[in-house]
Amino acid sequence: MRIDAHQHFWKYNERDYGWMGAGMEALKHDHLPENLCPQLRDAGFAGSVAVQARQSLEETRWLLELADRFPSIVAVVGWVDLRNPGVRSQLVAFASNPKLRGMRHVVHDEPDDRFLLSSDFQRGISYLTSFGLTYDLLLFPRHLPIACEFVAAFPQHSFVLDHVGKPSIRRRQIADWSCDIRRLARYPNVYCKLSGMVTEADWSDWSPDDFTPYLDTALEAFGPWRLMIGSDWPVCIIAASYQDTMDLVQNYVARLTREEQHAILGENAARFYHILSPQPCADGESGGKT
Repeated sequence: MRIDAHQHFWKYNERDYGWMGAGMEALKHDHLPENLCPQLRDAGFAGSVAVQARQSLEETRWLLELADRFPSIVAVVGWVDLRNPGVRSQLVAFASNPKLRGMRHVVHDEPDDRFLLSSDFQRGISYLTSFGLTYDLLLFPRHLPIACEFVAAFPQHSFVLDHVGKPSIRRRQIADWSCDIRRLARYPNVYCKLSGMVTEADWSDWSPDDFTPYLDTALEAFGPWRLMIGSDWPVCIIAASYQDTMDLVQNYVARLTREEQHAILGENAARFYHILSPQPCADGESGGKT
């Protein structure tokens, strides 16, 4: 059971996706399940986890609607306002959908580097625990020490670090990131996604060897049972095709045992997000109008 643990969908408009700057023209189009499904199938993956790209309740509703129509979307990581005193009612509104498996906030864009430690945000995280929902950590390397303090306060909650913490592979910066990643990995309730790496490298001039030190560190820190592969499609296409992005991790883990490979390529994501056996993309899967 191979699962792409991290990808996005959107109907492009400049207002909602203003972060798409120069060199990102390939992203400034609609990217929908019918565009991803053939690529999943060709790469040998049965399904994917759709992760929020907008911070709105509308985004969560829309992703869940897509998941209801497209069997290849095996889980949704949505957004609610975790700082809102009424967040529990927001969660209740979505909780009946079994494909809602987690939440995320774009923490690395918050002006306060200690955002994770605010009392109102932590209150919201405590509600996620009661609903059985995981939380995706989207951070820059400078936030990793704060993330350690944050996850220590919730030892029973399940967290996953997106994009290996976004190290600057382009600048070959690894020392501080490596130290902080190893510290975060000491918390057994924290997993890590091997995703988003190609866009942290030189978009037009990278080689697989550029990623080896970072993959080595992640494997040593988290072990094979807390890592999961993710494409970060369609963001990845500014630097690599879907197949090439997934091959980076698949080729790297080929050195591991068969059981360890299965874990990283899908079984860990299934366990973390409580995913049942996905239905592979069917030829011509469209799911109706989007």
